[in-house]
Amino acid sequence: MTQLFRTAARVALLSGSLLVGAVSVGFAQLGVARPVGRQTVDAIIVKLDNQIVLRSDLENIYQQEVARAEGKPLPPDVKCQILESIVLNKLMLAKAEVDSVVVEDDQVKGELDRRMAYFVQQIGSEQKLEEYYKKPIKQLKDDLRPQVKEQLIQQKMQEEISGKVTVTPREVRQFFSRIPKDSLPYYSTEVEVGQIIKFAQVNQKVKQEAQAKLNDIRARIQAGEDFEKLAKEFSQDPGSAAQGGYLGFFKRRELVPEYEAAALRLEPGQLSPIVESQFGFHLIQLIERKGETFSTRHILLKPATGTSDVSEAAVQLSKVRKRILADSVTFAKAAKDVSDDKNTSGNGGLIQNPQDRSNYLPLDKIDPAIFFIIDTMKVGSITPPMPYRTDDGKDAMRILWLKSNNPPHQANLQDDYQKIAAAALNEKKNKALDEWFKKNRGDVYIEVDPQYAGCKLLNTVN
Repeated sequence: MTQLFRTAARVALLSGSLLVGAVSVGFAQLGVARPVGRQTVDAIIVKLDNQIVLRSDLENIYQQEVARAEGKPLPPDVKCQILESIVLNKLMLAKAEVDSVVVEDDQVKGELDRRMAYFVQQIGSEQKLEEYYKKPIKQLKDDLRPQVKEQLIQQKMQEEISGKVTVTPREVRQFFSRIPKDSLPYYSTEVEVGQIIKFAQVNQKVKQEAQAKLNDIRARIQAGEDFEKLAKEFSQDPGSAAQGGYLGFFKRRELVPEYEAAALRLEPGQLSPIVESQFGFHLIQLIERKGETFSTRHILLKPATGTSDVSEAAVQLSKVRKRILADSVTFAKAAKDVSDDKNTSGNGGLIQNPQDRSNYLPLDKIDPAIFFIIDTMKVGSITPPMPYRTDDGKDAMRILWLKSNNPPHQANLQDDYQKIAAAALNEKKNKALDEWFKKNRGDVYIEVDPQYAGCKLLNTVN
């Protein structure tokens, strides 16, 4: 690992991006312990006011780095680098508490949903993820919530410290000139790929049929049949159907607005009218209110899309593609205005590399479903609309755009300016973070286990 990339590694730790790395590590990035027969004895290695760092915190991230290195040797001081970043994170948390820095519940929920969707996509289904951890999705989210909240607070503090830092072209050139020629990274083939996705919209007739079926179920419950039994028989929510539709306790703003609004209008035991949300149609029963939380059960029906619905999405994308090819609109503008994929629409439709958040995708690690399509494409070409299924199982159509195809090469300013500029910016931000650490470390009590006292940054804290 050259210094060019080591400067970026610390920012990755601070931003929490390691939590969405390769799942082949065994889902350690999920931040939730998988049940095992025997637990390793843990220990506190750093105390920082009310914050602590456990040996397992360090070792978990270190093992992720080992896996990411794919057999290549890591720098001898990598554990110190990791520990320094963890301690910096803890100091930011301590200062955030003093300065009353908070993040909104909606932001925490959104990040939880994003991460959980990623892991569901990687492992194949919600059921497989629950089987792996022997916990329902809701409990996994509950376990992960404090960690996500801490990371979002750290990000907010980091933004206040180094968010306004920029680099000039001159600084980028100076940064690149300091890298020894024999240490320049060698890039394998990388591509930039854009996509525009249109979901198949369920037609009105199918929606009405689902509503009618759910109203019949509602009438059966009102006539005395058991809600839980009918939920197990009819509900299409894999996370709650087996539990008779039970979702457990939630706070306000943790569920989709339509569901929450309907649930909070009910009295315990009362049934809601049919409620439509992005997930389908719900029949809700309020179970209990407890302080600021409430528990419910529901029966969910998901109206299925048909061939005509998918065809309509294809027609829309064909029109968009025609406009792009005629230079009436850029792909980036069309993605922003038309695409239903929130993950890429704001990025000009470009698919990001989950490892470093860049737009460059190593060809040997790209999604096979994309690889076999772009393998024969020319740069600048756009595919016709193709069937696509989203991570959460929605039928859709998409078009793919091959923006660039960069052959293997050693890093240079002409071809890799964006990457080098990002590394230069990371180095400058790291310096700003170091200066902040030195300035604020005296405001908190820090005690380091003697085993780690030799770490460069940490040996100056006592």
